Amino acid sequence: MQFTPTTLAGVIEITPRVFEDERGYFFESYTVNLFRENGIAEDFLQDNQSFSVKGVIRGLHFQREPYAQGKLVRVIRGAVLDVVVDIRPGSPTFGRHESFLLTEKNRKMVYLPPGFAHGFSTLEDAVFSYKCTNVYHKASEGGIIYNDPELAIDWQVNHPVVSEKDLELPAFSAIKATL
Repeated sequence: MQFTPTTLAGVIEITPRVFEDERGYFFESYTVNLFRENGIAEDFLQDNQSFSVKGVIRGLHFQREPYAQGKLVRVIRGAVLDVVVDIRPGSPTFGRHESFLLTEKNRKMVYLPPGFAHGFSTLEDAVFSYKCTNVYHKASEGGIIYNDPELAIDWQVNHPVVSEKDLELPAFSAIKATL
């Protein structure tokens, strides 16, 4: 596995070693010792999976302390543009985002530690999987509206399908003081 640091401290893009032949393929998506050797020492407490049709945007979501979550995300089927936003006050990259193309073909994964908002857009119908370092806690959930002009994220979707709940999320400027 190749662990590649990104421009956002703590966010790591992971490319697994894939063994492929005429029968199909095999790869390890998580090995605790290998992840710890590469700076990801968290215990994962919850696994989630979603299916979204092409054109859906989910996010930007996060959990506040003490239920903040780190996530290890990947695509099982299809393709997504995965987006992480640094919401750690005092971080030199506070308010910056980075995007990653995750597909069933490239099999890449992204690890984001607690302190990041997360979302994705589906470039193809997609099955999305993520491991979380903490359990979901409804009272601790937060979010940022996907089309916030301050963040100026290019979701690469022309006519996005967004849930009513996500359309009601506040702007980044409205939550900065609460972080």
